[in-house]
Amino acid sequence: MSDRRARPAAKDSAPKGSRKSAWRRALTPPSTPAKAPAPPAESPAPEAAEPPSIVQAALYRDGVRVASPATLADTFRELREQPSGMAWIGLARPPESELLSLAEEFDLHPLSVEDAMEAHQRPKLERYGDTLFVVLRAARYLDAPEEVDFGELHVFVGPDFVITVRHGAAPDLSAVRHRMEKAPELLRLGPEAVLYAILDAVVDGYAPVVEGVQNDIDEIETEVFRGDPEVSRRIYELSREMVEFQRATRPLVGMLHALMAGFAKYGTDEELQRYLRDVADHVTHTSERVDAFRQALTDILTVNATLVTQQQNAEMRALAEAGFEQNEEIKKISSWAAILFAPTLVGTIYGMNFEHMPELGWSFGYPFAIGLMGVVCVSLYVIFKRRDWL
Repeated sequence: MSDRRARPAAKDSAPKGSRKSAWRRALTPPSTPAKAPAPPAESPAPEAAEPPSIVQAALYRDGVRVASPATLADTFRELREQPSGMAWIGLARPPESELLSLAEEFDLHPLSVEDAMEAHQRPKLERYGDTLFVVLRAARYLDAPEEVDFGELHVFVGPDFVITVRHGAAPDLSAVRHRMEKAPELLRLGPEAVLYAILDAVVDGYAPVVEGVQNDIDEIETEVFRGDPEVSRRIYELSREMVEFQRATRPLVGMLHALMAGFAKYGTDEELQRYLRDVADHVTHTSERVDAFRQALTDILTVNATLVTQQQNAEMRALAEAGFEQNEEIKKISSWAAILFAPTLVGTIYGMNFEHMPELGWSFGYPFAIGLMGVVCVSLYVIFKRRDWL
């Protein structure tokens, strides 16, 4: 990527049916046939122009900034006037018109432009001729809600340009630009050095996330053994974040190894090779930590489920024991109620005021009634005692 490609002197010089018109046809919907002119009507108010998404654009020569264009058109013109310069254009959620303008100027492949428009891509590295297209997933840890926020970054790296298209708050590319401008000997190495700095910033941004997640897992372990009822939800949410984190970090390992495999073919500077290998080591370490986090959360979820089951079993056992004790008390109450009901029944029968009752005129009637009450009560007591109701 070190050889600068020749730029056309003017855009109108491209022949009909050229590559630029081909990608325009691929990315622009077919035009509808012209209709008959409508009768004149009251002209609507002009729509407000879409605000530009350019964050910062600069031209560099020999590692030093030589121009800071305010618009894309100025950037294109300045780059044509600087044969040995390099353009670094930073965009944030650009509209389709700006991406089409960049694609036309730098001959970007329509598939890469389409990916940059749609976003929500997995991390990947594609080479289209002399242009690299890199998709990165940046991450940052938010302390207040204790969650991980993910951003998406698309990078186009050509012989004399670097274009970054950012979807999300992370990473802070202004800090990357400031760092590179303070190291002109590194920036002098060209677009590949800028790509290294961006990769390094994204990977370094994973370190606070790893620390924050580690703290969350430590807190979750404490909550699990403390029996916090809300911990299951927190485990699930953090597990989902680790799935996203794993999707962001794992493909980076293969991407960086692919870059390193092309060192010899594309003549990458030796010092830059060392820097990229260092980034690859950090990515590998981060990816291993994320894999360990996922496994740890899976184990914690299993332990939590076991503890919850044990707690539920203990509660069910306690309820069963309480029900058993209650049944024993009911047995005792029922037994004594039956014993006391027997003399009441006998007394009720003999308390009826009928004239013709056999025992009313009998001299042993009263002792007989009392004895009958006693026999019934003792008999019931013996029966309930043998059944362990008393």
